[in-house]
Amino acid sequence: MSTGVDGRFDLVAIGASAGGVNALLSIVQALPAGFAPAMLVVVHVAAERPSALAALLAEHCPLPVAEALDKQPIEGGTVTLAPPDYHMLVEPDRRISLSFDEPVLFSRPAIDPTFESAALAYRERMLAVLLTGASRDGSAGAGAVRAHGGTLWIEDPGTAHAATMPASALRAAGADAILPLERIGPMLAALA
Repeated sequence: MSTGVDGRFDLVAIGASAGGVNALLSIVQALPAGFAPAMLVVVHVAAERPSALAALLAEHCPLPVAEALDKQPIEGGTVTLAPPDYHMLVEPDRRISLSFDEPVLFSRPAIDPTFESAALAYRERMLAVLLTGASRDGSAGAGAVRAHGGTLWIEDPGTAHAATMPASALRAAGADAILPLERIGPMLAALA
């Protein structure tokens, strides 16, 4: 099974829900300072209060980490998080667009809008990584990534904190690689 680790990605998009914070921490601390692709991260976070996720990840990541701003360009070597209560979309010119559209599967931000819009903008230059979660969010986006020539890695549902999200995406779209969490960070590091 091909994993696509050949330096061809401009964007890595990661989606996670239940158990996702710990999963993300294990991934970002494995990244080297020279990690070249841009990274977009969507985690289901509560809308009622500011999120401390960017600050937490920044403590463990050698790359700049920040919440997305509307219309900001997507830059390599950075980690950008969807802010609470906004979908993070990727425009054709590879800028971020924040949307207050209806929640998707009860979530805003949701993974599907990010994966779907990024797949159109990046096509084969995109790697999507779907992690642990307790909903079906990410399944439609996973299908879009593969349909537009991107590469899809899914956390092994058997080792995920919550298996519903990765298992649903596997049924919907298959995957280019099914990986235990502990392998995802080192394999992303190899992209540098």
